[in-house]
Amino acid sequence: MMSLCRTLIPLLFFIFSSASYAEIKTEEVEYTAGDTALKGYLAWDDSSTEKRPGVLVVHEWWGHNDYARKRARMLAELGYVAFALDMYGEGKNTQHPKQAQAFMSVVTKDMPLAEQRFKAAEKVLANHPLFQADKMAAIGYCFGGAMVLHMARLGMPLAGVASFHGSLGTQLSTQPNAIKSKVLVLHGANDQFVTNAQIDSFKKEMQTAQADFEFISYPEAQHSFTNPQADRFGKEFNLPLAYHPEADRQSWLKMQEFLVSVF
Repeated sequence: MMSLCRTLIPLLFFIFSSASYAEIKTEEVEYTAGDTALKGYLAWDDSSTEKRPGVLVVHEWWGHNDYARKRARMLAELGYVAFALDMYGEGKNTQHPKQAQAFMSVVTKDMPLAEQRFKAAEKVLANHPLFQADKMAAIGYCFGGAMVLHMARLGMPLAGVASFHGSLGTQLSTQPNAIKSKVLVLHGANDQFVTNAQIDSFKKEMQTAQADFEFISYPEAQHSFTNPQADRFGKEFNLPLAYHPEADRQSWLKMQEFLVSVF
């Protein structure tokens, strides 16, 4: 028995020491796009020096907040280098819809500006020492979902883009074979911000563009179904927002499968 203990104790110490060494590292990053100062958030698992794919995270209309950062950490736990970027500048965020609308409008009314800020974030992620070259994807929520779809429509060299409860409309005329990324749309069937006509138009657009896309609609899920704060925002501001735990869980699992497939 003593001999067995002498064997097991060092082994257990090694196992638990190794587990404690595996830790998610994070770093706040200041970077620029044109004359605008931006503030992003990197996350990665430092238990290995092996290079791995990178994933950009584009925030909701609320701005670069703790929710976007949480998703970056979750991606790091899956083995990716993740970068929660900043589309508004100075890391701005809010909890009031009027201000969120104002922040968002500045970007959506000037899509070249949005593209410039997105590309600046791409450079930050590409320069991370653990990033595996040419293996980058992007995910986005609400406003961020619309942004990653826009970047895919432009033909940016992303392996894949995943939109969670994002807007689907576009002013672009997407040409056949222009979309290089695989596209995943994770939609709430009861999302009052997206009409059936917009869904039909999006699907037709993707088919015409000969894009590799998948559209998944979660029954009873409303807009912002992945964000646990959605219920509070919905009640406080009388908005059709609601968290849906099961749709959140299923959509995150689907995204994991998607990322494995694109990389």
